[in-house]
Amino acid sequence: MLKIKLWILVALLPLSQGMGQNLDELQTGFQEDLNAVLAELAELQASISEQKIPLSKRLRELESELVSKRFELTKSEREADNRLVELGSLKSQTKALSDEQAYLKGLISEYAELFETRIHITEVDALQPLIEDTRSRLQNPDTTPEALANQSAALLEGSIDRLNQLIGGSIFEDQALSPNGLLQEGKVVLAGPFALFASANSEDCGLAQLQLGAAEPTVTALGPDKAARIGELANASEGLFPVDPTMGNALKIAATEDSLVDHMKKGGPVMVPIVGLGLAAVMIALLKWLQLSRIRLAGPADLKLILAHLKAGHPDKASTHIATFKGQVGDVLRSALEHRSESKEYLEELMYEKMLSAKPALERFIALIALTAATAPLLGLLGTVTGMINTFNMITVFGTGDPRMLSGGISEALITTKFGLVVAVPALICHAFVTRKVKGVLGSMEQVSIGFINGLPDSRKSD
Repeated sequence: MLKIKLWILVALLPLSQGMGQNLDELQTGFQEDLNAVLAELAELQASISEQKIPLSKRLRELESELVSKRFELTKSEREADNRLVELGSLKSQTKALSDEQAYLKGLISEYAELFETRIHITEVDALQPLIEDTRSRLQNPDTTPEALANQSAALLEGSIDRLNQLIGGSIFEDQALSPNGLLQEGKVVLAGPFALFASANSEDCGLAQLQLGAAEPTVTALGPDKAARIGELANASEGLFPVDPTMGNALKIAATEDSLVDHMKKGGPVMVPIVGLGLAAVMIALLKWLQLSRIRLAGPADLKLILAHLKAGHPDKASTHIATFKGQVGDVLRSALEHRSESKEYLEELMYEKMLSAKPALERFIALIALTAATAPLLGLLGTVTGMINTFNMITVFGTGDPRMLSGGISEALITTKFGLVVAVPALICHAFVTRKVKGVLGSMEQVSIGFINGLPDSRKSD
């Protein structure tokens, strides 16, 4: 306001000069206006001074409030930081608890699986619901930790109760398949890992065991005596308890043992030529061994005696002694005696011809033994190939679900190989022995021939 008035006075000054006002009048008017403006300025300053005190007081109040708010903000920020630290700690604890819960779940699941594999087939009806309930709660994501803990405790209590029953033994009603495949009611006597079943309506008593493909226990008969004892034990709750220390393995092994004929039948049609060649090789080896064993070989004493008779001029006595030798050895000696007067070269050729003619007779049918030793493994390999083909055909038709359906082809594959080697190895040994025997006879004949030629008297006629 003061500035506006000063501006107006300055603007009117030229106008007043132009209108002929004198300086005094202007000075007087200006002074009056100046005083008025100063008075107004003083009023404004006084008003400002009056308003300055409450404003300063309000300012101090606002500053105090700002300091308080800043303190509250700092406190809130500190609390927020503390809460973040607590939140991180809670998250770590939550993760640790979650990991611990997952670990406990894994332990309970593993324990349930092991517990299911350890229970006897006769205990399945009583304990399987508990195991299935535990498994379903473990697999359900909505299961609360409290419910899971209660179910786990129930599983552990059930396993402890089972151990107590196994230690003291228990008798309970159950069903089992008799040896002829009929489902019968009866009592199960369970003690430790052993279970006995006594039928209520028949004499089918024996071991209660798990059989592949059967949902109920299968009774394995132990004989009339043990069946009577098992029945008495089940009815009177006391008596002798038959124990199988092999846990049923001895009975399983006994069930898999077949007679030689049944075992050979599993080999399939290839077993016929294998067995035929084996029998033929054995017969030939025996006959050849008997034939060669009956040949009397001429030793140095016999040759010396024959040459002594010839030197003494008694060929009849030499012929009589040669007659005691049968077979090829006797033929060689008789031929040498008949042609003793021939030249040495002729006599050597003659005796060599006799030995050559004797060799095929001595080695007759021996090649069949060698053929058997070479052919039997090949026939076994043929049976292996055909058996594996049958196995793959079974897999193509029925899949790999039931191993018993594949046992026929596998048995044929393995049994033919086994019998092929069983036939080949003895045949090879027999061939070696018989061949050695023949070589021994031929070697003896050769020695006799050479000794006879060298020991003849010099009174032979020359060429």
